[in-house]
Amino acid sequence: MKEIVLKNKKNGMLVLILTSLVYIASIVGVIFGGMILDAGGLPVLFIISLVWLFIGWIPFLGLRVLKPQEALVLTLFGKYIGTIKGDGFYYVNPFCVSVNPAAKTELNQSGDVKKVSTVVAGANVNTAEMVNKKLSLKIMTLNNNKQKINDCLGNPVEIGIAVTWRIVDTAKAVFNVDNYKEYLSLQCDTALRNIVRVYPYDVAPGIDTTGDGAPDDGSLRGSSEVVAARIKEEIQKRVDEAGIEIVEARITYLAYATEIAAVMLQRQQASAIIDARRMIVDGAVGMVEMALERLNEKKMVDLDEERKAAMVSNLLVVLCGRGDAQPIVNTGSLY
Repeated sequence: MKEIVLKNKKNGMLVLILTSLVYIASIVGVIFGGMILDAGGLPVLFIISLVWLFIGWIPFLGLRVLKPQEALVLTLFGKYIGTIKGDGFYYVNPFCVSVNPAAKTELNQSGDVKKVSTVVAGANVNTAEMVNKKLSLKIMTLNNNKQKINDCLGNPVEIGIAVTWRIVDTAKAVFNVDNYKEYLSLQCDTALRNIVRVYPYDVAPGIDTTGDGAPDDGSLRGSSEVVAARIKEEIQKRVDEAGIEIVEARITYLAYATEIAAVMLQRQQASAIIDARRMIVDGAVGMVEMALERLNEKKMVDLDEERKAAMVSNLLVVLCGRGDAQPIVNTGSLY
């Protein structure tokens, strides 16, 4: 299906004025035609005016008002005749029908149909404010619900994305898919699952996330920009046939699933403790080495290997200990 953009002139106001004047004239014609008919004159004026009173409202059906960044897809007796774009007051064939299969569809996104609550017989009833058959060409944001997906290591992860999109081909959006909003939401979920299954939550050894056969450091937590770009490309390939352009895709929520979150938190804490201890030990060994070198340079104390080992042990205990050291003063001989 190829989009046809109608170059209609914005003559809606002119048609409205002329049609209103003719309708008023028909009312006057009925009045004067009735007077002439009572006087024995010909009923032509009365009949013509009366007929126009019954069918004169039809041209009003062809009046269309469009705001900026709106479009109207028109069909005539089931055949697609074109799309009107651009703000203005238009007049089209009054028998044309506006088509928007997603007019009543509500997703968790901007620009959806709003609902108001009314009270009927003591009960609250949600009713739509208005079913708008116009297609919005603005950039809209779809915020799908969080999904639970297994990463490449099999760990369940909860992830949510926000996708900004817009319609670039109204004919494809209306006629190529049954409901372009639901289609977009479904393709976002599918693309998200396909990409998340390629990455681990955290950096893991021996994992190839790029498909080049070499392990890399890609992860959901550390490579969010790369993951979001791949999700966008995956969605775009799926919604091209629906005339939709994906502007941006962003990860809005990322966490381990609740059933393993506590275990993974302990694992992260243990890894952090090990890294911190490694850093402390490296620093303590360097300080002990420096102390021994300085003592040798200054020739303050002549220590044998056994005393050096005892000194190293004591210094490491003091430097690596979690609490404050309790010093012991030796007033006797070293030997």
